[in-house]
Amino acid sequence: QVQLAESGGGLVQAGGSLRVSCAASGRTVSSYAMAWFRQAPRKEREFVAAISRSGGTTYYADSVKGRFTISRYNAMNSKNTVYLQMNSLKPEDTAVYYCAARNFDASPNLGVYDYWGQGTQVTVSS
Repeated sequence: QVQLAESGGGLVQAGGSLRVSCAASGRTVSSYAMAWFRQAPRKEREFVAAISRSGGTTYYADSVKGRFTISRYNAMNSKNTVYLQMNSLKPEDTAVYYCAARNFDASPNLGVYDYWGQGTQVTVSS
């Protein structure tokens, strides 16, 4: 079982930066690929970024490429943290951001992720 808890959301002006975090705990969580998805009001949940189990490979949605950076810290005590650094934020980045995990390769397909956090709200004002 894996538990995910997001934090770090908030209100920021357009052009600003924000970092959201996902604390992951559970047995062998370091062997899980991790990802961020987001869901804006009245829209479907969409892929933002993903990172491989080792952290050596990352994937990004075209809409955030060059502005967002995903990273992870694999601790030795079955606790890991995944970060999403968001720069040059735009009003269209406003959404609830969700962390997800799967015990396989990273993927932009939300349907293959086994575990989800509760989400953290990011609001970008114009």
